[in-house]
This record gives sequence, C-alpha cells and structure tokens, in this order.
Amino acid sequence: MAMNEISKKITEAQRIVFKFGTNVLRNDDKEISLSRIYTFIEDIAYLKKQGKEPIIVTSGAVGLGAKRLGVDSSESMSVKQACAAVGQSRLMAIYEDGFEKYGYITSQILLTEEDFTHRKKYLSLHDALNKLIELGTIPVINQNDTVSTAELDFYQDAFQVCFSDNDKLSALVASELDADLLVVLSDIDGLYDDNPKENPNAKKIPVVEELTEEIAQYAHEASQGGRGGMKTKLQAMQIVTRSGGTGLIANGKEPHIIKRIFDEKSTEIPGTIFLPTETLANKKRWIAYATNIQARITVNEGAHKALTQKNTSLLPIGVLAIEGDCQKGDIVSILDKEGKEFARGMINYNCSDCKRIIGHHSDDILGILGYKNYDAIITRDNIALL
Repeated sequence: MAMNEISKKITEAQRIVFKFGTNVLRNDDKEISLSRIYTFIEDIAYLKKQGKEPIIVTSGAVGLGAKRLGVDSSESMSVKQACAAVGQSRLMAIYEDGFEKYGYITSQILLTEEDFTHRKKYLSLHDALNKLIELGTIPVINQNDTVSTAELDFYQDAFQVCFSDNDKLSALVASELDADLLVVLSDIDGLYDDNPKENPNAKKIPVVEELTEEIAQYAHEASQGGRGGMKTKLQAMQIVTRSGGTGLIANGKEPHIIKRIFDEKSTEIPGTIFLPTETLANKKRWIAYATNIQARITVNEGAHKALTQKNTSLLPIGVLAIEGDCQKGDIVSILDKEGKEFARGMINYNCSDCKRIIGHHSDDILGILGYKNYDAIITRDNIALL
C-alpha cells in the first residue's frame, strides 16, 4: 500500500481510541506530568472540533493514588486497589477540568473483564458507549483496578482472563466500537526489530502489513511502572487489525505528538502503523478476544485440519482431552496436539459431559449422556480462528 494511502487511513479516521500508558503520563521524576496531559487534551479537543469521535483509555489512577497516600503501590494487591480508589477520582478530575475549558463533556467508564465476558453486558456496553458518543461526550475509560483482579494474569486450571492491562482493553474497546483507528501512546517511538533501550542499533519498523510470528518475536517486556510492554501492544494491534481497524504505536513524550500524527501536511507519520488485515464478524471478535477462557480442548490432527481448512464444527471424535471447568455457552480455547492454541469457541455441553463423549461418534452422545442437544461439541458458527 502506498504511503499516501496509509496516511489517509490515519488523517481521515473518524472514530479514534487513544490509549495513554502510565509512563507517558509521568515525568522523569515519576510525578504526574500535567503539562503533557493538558497537551493531549488540547490536541484531542482540536480533533473533536473537526467532527472526529475520540475515546480515551487511560492509565495513571494507581500512581496518582500512591502519591497521594504516600505508599508503594507494589506492596500488595489490596494496597494497589486502595491506590486506584483514591487516584481514579483525581485522574478523572484532570480530564474533566481540561476538556471543560474547551467546552466538552467527559464521561467516566470503569471496566472489568466481566463487562466483556458476559455477552449481554458486552452488548449493553456497546450501546452505552455509542450513546455517550452520540451525545457529544468524550468517554474516558480505565480498568476498574479497585475491584478487578485481572492484572494478576493468573491461570487456575485452564482459566484465563480476557485482559489484564490497558493495552488490550483499548483494543477491545476499539473493536467493540468499530473504531477506525487505535493510537497507543507509550514511551517508545514504535516497534523495533530489537529493544532500542538496550540496543542502540535497533531499527524501527514504520509499517506492519501483517502481524506474523516473525514480527511478534520483536516484542519485549514492560518498562518500569507499566504493565504491558511491546508484547501486549502487539496483541492489541492484532485485535484491532482483525476487526478492520488501523493501529498506531507512537511516543507520547514527543511534544504535540497527537497533532503531528494527524497533520495532513506531514511527510512522515511518527511511530509504527499496523494495517487492517480482515474484518471478523462482531460475534467472532467477541469469541476470539473479549471473553474469559474457561477451559482448554486439545484436538487431534484430523480435527485441526478440518477446523482450519474446511471451516467445520468440532465433533467429539476429534477431541483428545479437556482441561478446566466450563458450562454450556462458555468460551473455551482450542489447541492442537502440540499444545498451541489456534482457535476459540462457544461450547455446547458442560465440561464434565464433554469428557464423557470425547473420542466417540456423534451418534453415541444420546446413549452416553441420556440427552443430546447437538452433534458437535462446538458448532462452526461459534468458532473463531486465531
């Protein structure tokens, strides 16, 4: 794709999600950088005046609360939750005060993984956010750290939370709202072929047309004070680009970075641009990325081939093993026999019943269980390939 076409995807984007990481909201002394936040507000207000629809996903509540309370937020989970409770109101007050000076109303939305996992909540959130945008507000979204335990990134049996950081949360919001663009502002200039903080010869990658395994290997861990790192940012970009949107990772510490990104006269867009690769149907986006994973299903080679190449349903005879505890309608992870996840799907039976019928033909289900709702453990319309 020509660079002028790529530039148009950025400058002509209408609905834009901005994600502000912890480290771009702080100065070199680890204090809140009010000047930088107000510059973000000024630039976003300018975009809003042009008729664009900005949505903000922001970090910073825990850090603000820790400063106010005079404690170390890494001391324990309960301390971090307390810091979030104190800091969130202070963080929101900054955004409210800033945008009010330009005549814009902000709306606060605090989310946990449960707001995405339950389909009815997910659809309700979709409607609520769209209505807030329609009413002219600028939604300001954060993970509800006071009540969420998602950041623990824990695995109990086969359980896995759908997000544990604001990188992925911003992507889920962008996907749910069919945003044209996700802008992730961090303390790095974009994606490099190595960690530029450790390797001065690392080269920046200006455009990523497809997130291949080779590209994924360039990811590095979070910098001090943050939760995500490049790994979670690439995961966020995968969600956005598979949802039909464009992604951008740029350095939020550069002066007026947002204005530079959307400057139509600029010959170079700062950061790394990730181009859309496909548009998954909304329900399959939800299955693939927006739900907690309750169990893992390992399939044989024949089932793996049928699911990936022929778009079939998953039949009991193709399943080798099931780990975890799930109920009918839960989302489960589907793995090949080497243990690599390649799909997710909505299961038709609870895990205990599935364990009784795996390896059997569909005709045997009624005799084994005493009832039969489906021939398949997961029907093809409820399978999303990763």
